[in-house]
Amino acid sequence: MQLEVGTILEGKVSGITKFGAFVTLPEGKSGLVHISEIANSYVNEVSEHLSMGQTVKVKVISVSEEGKISLSIRKALPPPPAPPKREYAPRQQSSGQQSARAPFPRAQATSGNQSFEDKLKQFMADSDSKNSGNRLYNTDKRSGNNRRRK
Repeated sequence: MQLEVGTILEGKVSGITKFGAFVTLPEGKSGLVHISEIANSYVNEVSEHLSMGQTVKVKVISVSEEGKISLSIRKALPPPPAPPKREYAPRQQSSGQQSARAPFPRAQATSGNQSFEDKLKQFMADSDSKNSGNRLYNTDKRSGNNRRRK
């Protein structure tokens, strides 16, 4: 029987090492299940997941020209269930508290009957305020006023 990549077979664990387990396949052939291909979770010790003589389902993942067979138990298993989707709700903030992401207070909501010019004036005032704060921060940063003194 010629082994093809993607074939799922049953075999017996014939040897356990630090880096994986050897599995005897039908017709006396043997292949290696690398430690990373044993389970969908992290495997620290192969012997915690497999024991000698245990029958396992394996999937052929490669066959080298020298005849070395790489196997996977993990890929022969059904895929693990997807974690449930989490729904995120916006955080509630107290009235005087600002968001941690917003360095400047947000503009107060005004009535919807402002003219374009009034909205533009408000925007320009907010923008100038933010720009002056940025300039002050950058000036202090460049002059070295923010260094720790001994």
